Amino acid sequence: QVQLVESGGGLVQAGGSLRLSCAASGRTFSTYGMGWFRQAPGKEREFVATISGSGGRTYYADSVKGRFTISRDNAKNTVYLQMNSLKPEDTAVYYCAADIHSGRHSYTVFVYEYDYWGQGTQVTVSS
Repeated sequence: QVQLVESGGGLVQAGGSLRLSCAASGRTFSTYGMGWFRQAPGKEREFVATISGSGGRTYYADSVKGRFTISRDNAKNTVYLQMNSLKPEDTAVYYCAADIHSGRHSYTVFVYEYDYWGQGTQVTVSS
């Protein structure tokens, strides 16, 4: 079992920044990959970014590449999503997720391969 708790969402103006955090518990954190997803009203949940268990590999959706940065602190059992140059179209509920089968050096972009999910945190970007 893995428990995930997100924090850091809020309301920000276009062009601003936010940092999301996701605290994990229940398994050795460095042994599995983590991802961030988002879901806007009326839309499907979409991939944002992912990071391997060791933190050495990352991958981003084209829509956020160059603006968002995923990182993790395995000593604190926490993964982060630094979001810069935010746009109104980034408005969504953001979820972190754990893929406990990925190991230390892999990651996945597919929603269905993630085993555990946080409760979500709202990010609203005003124009």
